[in-house]
Amino acid sequence: MSEERIRILKLVAEGKATPEEAERLFDAVGKEAPAPVVRKAPRYLRVTVDSSEGDKVNIRVPLALVRAGMKFSALVPREAREHMEEKGIDLSTLSSMDTEELIEALQELEVNVDSHDGDIVKVFCE
Repeated sequence: MSEERIRILKLVAEGKATPEEAERLFDAVGKEAPAPVVRKAPRYLRVTVDSSEGDKVNIRVPLALVRAGMKFSALVPREAREHMEEKGIDLSTLSSMDTEELIEALQELEVNVDSHDGDIVKVFCE
């Protein structure tokens, strides 16, 4: 709480200001800025599945593996890259992406699926 707000409350406590006057003073001082939200960087990509038939899947992929995978494309030999491109796999898009930007975007990722037959699928970062 700011010093100004504390002083206003003391004025009311000492009987030097009415609650109505304090309210006007609070408005004049302005609202306190909310505390900044500190977000921890996610460390894992999680996929969970609970099927209606009792099957359970719980996958936790370290995001460090995602970072390493994005750098992996630079290590693939030209011949192998060409062969992969013939099969429809284009690694050039991985090397052109900003890894940290992708990781930051994943912080907001949340996919929740509840199917009509009771299957529950969740994909998120933690």
